[in-house]
Amino acid sequence: MDFNDSLGRKVFLICNNVFLITLAVVCLLPLINILALSFSSSSAATAGAVKLWPVDFTLSSYKYALSKPEFLQSLFVSIVRVVLGTIISLLVVVISAYPLSKERTEFPMRTFYVWFFFVTILFSGGLIPTYMVIRNYHMLDTIWALILPGAVAVFNIVLLLNFFRGTPKEIQEAALVDGCTHWQLLWKMMVPISIPALATILLFTCVGQWNSWFDGLIYMNSPMNYPLQTYLQTLVVSTELFTAGGNLTAEDMKALAEVSDRTTKASQIFLAALPVLVLYPFLQKYFMKGIVLGSVKG
Repeated sequence: MDFNDSLGRKVFLICNNVFLITLAVVCLLPLINILALSFSSSSAATAGAVKLWPVDFTLSSYKYALSKPEFLQSLFVSIVRVVLGTIISLLVVVISAYPLSKERTEFPMRTFYVWFFFVTILFSGGLIPTYMVIRNYHMLDTIWALILPGAVAVFNIVLLLNFFRGTPKEIQEAALVDGCTHWQLLWKMMVPISIPALATILLFTCVGQWNSWFDGLIYMNSPMNYPLQTYLQTLVVSTELFTAGGNLTAEDMKALAEVSDRTTKASQIFLAALPVLVLYPFLQKYFMKGIVLGSVKG
């Protein structure tokens, strides 16, 4: 009897699918609840009547959230951070992974530099020394404090160098024989054929930059320089930001009458999660392929 047609195999597939579907539903429930809260009225949210479906559907919370200058400013900071951080990180990863993917006969110092990078995964400089470095380089309260400390992503370098090492050497040797320089070989040949791995790294980098909040909290002195996740974290732990900004105008009081602290937080949290939810489906087809191809060869 073929193993794929056996009873045990069928039972395993059924149980595995049921487990994965259940796990996916459990992971989605909190997000669905947040979405339902964001579209519900202030009275329904305050009364705890909102579960998985909006009660007294309204867009007031989104209108109020998008009118808050603090939210819009933090959103702008996060967008700048993701764009600059992703570009810089990808450049550093590509130009670091290519020479490290060569054999020791081609790059004698390869082993030294591989360990030089790898040690940073095992050991960290610590929070206080890192803060002192950022301060001494006068990067506090600047966008560079959010980008440069994490620009060299060693895990991504290891992933990409293994992908480079898995490509046929004959292709690289033929290009070099034809007069192609290493720089041309990297950008005109290696990078185009590494799209699956680069898409995976792009996803890791974008999500990491977008979701990071702690560095904004310790490196930014002014709340106006907070990235979106830092602003939302501060908003969740402190109800004072809900009415922050000094004296409230008549328009603010009218808006506050239509929303509540819970619905406003829910709408802003969902708006913060929306870009990742939109981006992931376009890169998902490359995700597993990039992970597998980048890990089969050490």
